[in-house]
Amino acid sequence: MTKFRPCIDIHQGKVKQIVGGSLRDSGAVPIENFVSDRSAGWFAELFRNDNLIGGHVIQLGAGNEIAAREALATYPGGLQIGGGIHSGNASEWLDAGASHVIITSALFDDKGKFSEDALHSITKKIGKENLVIDLSCRRYENRWVVAMNRWQTLTDLTVDHATLDRLTPYCDEFLIHAADVEGLCRGIDTELVAELGRWGKCVVTYAGGAATMNDVLQLEQIGCGAVDITVGSALDLFGGKGLKYKDLVAWNSREL
Repeated sequence: MTKFRPCIDIHQGKVKQIVGGSLRDSGAVPIENFVSDRSAGWFAELFRNDNLIGGHVIQLGAGNEIAAREALATYPGGLQIGGGIHSGNASEWLDAGASHVIITSALFDDKGKFSEDALHSITKKIGKENLVIDLSCRRYENRWVVAMNRWQTLTDLTVDHATLDRLTPYCDEFLIHAADVEGLCRGIDTELVAELGRWGKCVVTYAGGAATMNDVLQLEQIGCGAVDITVGSALDLFGGKGLKYKDLVAWNSREL
């Protein structure tokens, strides 16, 4: 059964919602849908009180460690952490209270070539039970290609059943942002969700484009109940108008 997973995206020390494709290393100002005056810890406490588990804290660039650590300390064991994670600091973030670390760029070289050695190294160091692999992707020539470095660099890895089968022995979950629709509130990537739902061999969380409760219900249907969802810019908690946080909390409490 599909579950709602909360998120805390942190940019320049503040909780924000940003149009995914607008985040650049060049110094260009990203498109911000929402900037909160509340701390990351405030959101973590809310999620803890509402018994929402498996949410993720994402550091969008440098300068976000203090806010991220505040969130993890507020809800130890209830949140995952991503952004700048690699084999050298993964254990530190687990010690700080993260249930899992989320990695993408650390699995590739600077040209986007996937490294089996890097994957084996981090799994050996922290255990597959503590690892989430982020396969956030963009459409390219009728397929989905994993994108790293804030979704700016396309890699040599595609999101398909073969890739998921290849990586599953080394991780506990997958997180997959559809970067082309992230933050736009124009609907989910239905073809990608269907592809993930047909696979369904371990936990997969999808992010990107959900604008209304109908999108959430559609995701559950075409994802065969095997794909969880996180919602950002459309959520009233983050200044959105399409989805109410309390409705998603109630939706998570459904009984089979």
